[in-house]
Amino acid sequence: MTTASAKPSVAVCALAVRSADDKTRLIPAGTFHAPRGAMAGSGPWHLDAQGAEALIGLAASRSTDIVIDYEHQTLLAERNGLPAPAAGWVDPRSLEWRDDGLYGAVSWTAAAKAAIEGDAYRYLSPVFPYDPDSGAVLDLLHVALTNTPAIDDGAISALAAARMTTHPQEDDSVNREQLIALLGLAAEATDEQIQTAIEDLQATAKAHAKLREEMALKEEEDTGEAVAALKAKAQAKPAEPDPAKFVPKAVYDEAVAALSQAKVGQDQEMERLIDEGLKDGRIAGKATADWLKRQGLAACKAHLKDAPSLAALKGGTQTAGKSPEADKPKEGELSAAELAVCKSMGLTAEQYRQANPADDK
Repeated sequence: MTTASAKPSVAVCALAVRSADDKTRLIPAGTFHAPRGAMAGSGPWHLDAQGAEALIGLAASRSTDIVIDYEHQTLLAERNGLPAPAAGWVDPRSLEWRDDGLYGAVSWTAAAKAAIEGDAYRYLSPVFPYDPDSGAVLDLLHVALTNTPAIDDGAISALAAARMTTHPQEDDSVNREQLIALLGLAAEATDEQIQTAIEDLQATAKAHAKLREEMALKEEEDTGEAVAALKAKAQAKPAEPDPAKFVPKAVYDEAVAALSQAKVGQDQEMERLIDEGLKDGRIAGKATADWLKRQGLAACKAHLKDAPSLAALKGGTQTAGKSPEADKPKEGELSAAELAVCKSMGLTAEQYRQANPADDK
């Protein structure tokens, strides 16, 4: 806590922001430091349950909400002349202590919510006074959306301290020695040197604000162009299919059905012809029938057209009244019926034997 001889200093730090939470963490619990920066305003700072209780009581007495701005522009507005629009508001009566820090209910503006959800901003940077001896956090002045929470944190701290001298909260203020230290000046710095340092900070802050504004405009332009391209692509009429390359699905399905039926008809006709050929002797046996099936319907028809029927299957005898031994082929030779099959199919005796090993003599 502050004492009469120890005026509070002012500091900033950084936290990740999540807009979807019911409450947002504003100050971390325990001992913490700035991500980087000079010793002045870089920590360590400390906030525990007891300190948070005092801070929450102080905040509850306020009549206005705690502002969340962009890039600490609330501190810089008087210096750079630029507006300081709000990104959101913290209800001071909603502050509560949790195990990992101080939380509060935030009401985001539509623009800030879109920026957070679009990953244009990632961090919160609270500004708070603290006891220079113990580092205890004493209050929450305001908060900023930023992507560079620790850049020039000494400058932000100095501006916040200077602002507290003209806009004091309760009895807190910053003394001359602390302001000189925050500005990085020698202890014996004159008022003119202090003013010059502050003006230099103003110029730097204004340049940074201008650069951020230009970057934001460029990002907005790029986003607009990307959105316009996506809309144009989504609204574009699909190209008509080339009739020379594609047919309607109904036509395709009809053709597939017709081919399937034709295949079934061919299979049935093949079975009929094979059956007839086996019965009248134009097909010598099963091996020949299986071989003809593999050759296809046209080959089977050609064979049956030219192959003679065997006499024995027409009611006569295969030997035409002669002794069976008279027409019996010699060892290794084909019978007359087999030679007839070879002739009708244009096969040599050797090819026939290979196709009909079971009938090989």
